Amino acid sequence: MAEHKIPTRAWIALALLATTGQIAWAVENSWFNTFVYDMLTPDPRPVAWMVAASAITATLTTLIMGTLSDRARWRFGRRKPFILLGYVLWGISTIVFPTVAYIKTTSLAIVMVVILDSVMTFFGSTANDAAFNAWTTDIATSNQRGRVEGVLNAAVFVAQIVAMAAAGALIDQVGYFAFFYALGGIVILSGFIGGGLLQDVPAPAERPQRSFLAEFADLFQWRTVKENRLLFLLLLNIMIAGIGSQVAMPYLIIYLENFIGMTKTEFSIVGGAVMLGSAILAVPFGLLADRWQRHKMIILCTVVSAVGGLLFSFTRMLIPLALAALVWQAWAMAASVAGVAWLKDLLPEESRGRFLGVRMIFWIAIPMVIGPAIGSQLIQSFGQPIVANGEAGFIPTPIIFQVGAVIALLALIPLLFMGKRQNQAA
Repeated sequence: MAEHKIPTRAWIALALLATTGQIAWAVENSWFNTFVYDMLTPDPRPVAWMVAASAITATLTTLIMGTLSDRARWRFGRRKPFILLGYVLWGISTIVFPTVAYIKTTSLAIVMVVILDSVMTFFGSTANDAAFNAWTTDIATSNQRGRVEGVLNAAVFVAQIVAMAAAGALIDQVGYFAFFYALGGIVILSGFIGGGLLQDVPAPAERPQRSFLAEFADLFQWRTVKENRLLFLLLLNIMIAGIGSQVAMPYLIIYLENFIGMTKTEFSIVGGAVMLGSAILAVPFGLLADRWQRHKMIILCTVVSAVGGLLFSFTRMLIPLALAALVWQAWAMAASVAGVAWLKDLLPEESRGRFLGVRMIFWIAIPMVIGPAIGSQLIQSFGQPIVANGEAGFIPTPIIFQVGAVIALLALIPLLFMGKRQNQAA
């Protein structure tokens, strides 16, 4: 793509859709889990099942819908229809989600909560993971990608701050139902506004010569891996780091509430402060990623983040806990900024949507299937047994953070296979 200036309306659409989308994902990744634990059962297994089903749904959706958006030649646009309609349906499904609490049979409620979360994930992944992420790659040249990624990660941080700083207090005040209704309404509104502002980059003039199934099958051939060796080594790094993170993250608020003794409102205050601090520390890495060798940045950030996770597991007092969380999360986010900016440079230009789906396998599906399952097993083996609402379960204990930190360090191994020449190119 030739050098060009990204128009103001594109920056507005990018910021709005990224922020509201990330708020929805942040809530789904944290408060959906506490909803299940608080409203249905304290057994950690349903949380692991829900996270795994959602991750698989997100990955398959991004693979299929990303490929479709690559091939689209509609008069309404290439990515825009997927984004606009997807955001609206994403919001509607978020509004429907908490109604599962009306089901009185626990086993049926668990099945339904997994299904509804997967439906919501389908629309969210279509709109955000597949079409929106491909569009952000379409509009930026290589030397603009760090800036775009910086804005996207700033949106992640703002969304996390809003979700962490406001969500717990709101749930304490108005309950889960009103909270999810408001969130769904915000996502619907942003879909209309951001989707309306968005302008597609023109698709290549020539239409795809191969069938959808042939293009889709190409992603799973060994030839594809060999032709994109550096990309897949980076994806392995992202995958292992993600497994380490997902051992603990689905159970983080549950741990803080039930093991440490925080209220949701207290968590919102601490979580908001940690996310704000993380944004201040990590966002500059979006610019620095364009100037420094990214593999070195990822190594440094991964090691420091793992140390922060270990410190977090040994801390009980509020302020030291927040400081440990800041080290843990800020450096993990900095590694993500560098990794994603590098990843987007490595995506084949003619099939970005499809390869963003491949990214989902390594970034979402595998980590969110394996990580929470490890965490659930650790909680069942080493957690504190409890009975809540007539249901038996366990309170998470610090071992989930310790095991997660060790696994995250193993993510450095794929970087060692990249070779000096390829590392210099990064």
